[in-house]
Amino acid sequence: MADNPQQRSKRPAKEDKKTGVHFSHAVPAIVEEVTGRTGTRGEAIQVRCKILEGRDTNKVIRRNVRGPVQKGDTLMLRETEIEARALNKAGRGHN
Repeated sequence: MADNPQQRSKRPAKEDKKTGVHFSHAVPAIVEEVTGRTGTRGEAIQVRCKILEGRDTNKVIRRNVRGPVQKGDTLMLRETEIEARALNKAGRGHN
């Protein structure tokens, strides 16, 4: 019965799947200045960073970063066109 061609065709054929990790395109930028904390609970840090590669090479932009970051760190940015709004100097309780 195992030699029956109909029985063999019911088994799923092994597909050749390409394995590996696929990353989205990112552009490196180096942190030049840590401006301050932002977000409703201070969960993001605003930084000024200089773009090292790509269309906007040597452009300095302001970005919000989640997690620990310090001057000299390298960020990998998915896009370099959108800039974060500047932090206003009036803090909590000020007009």
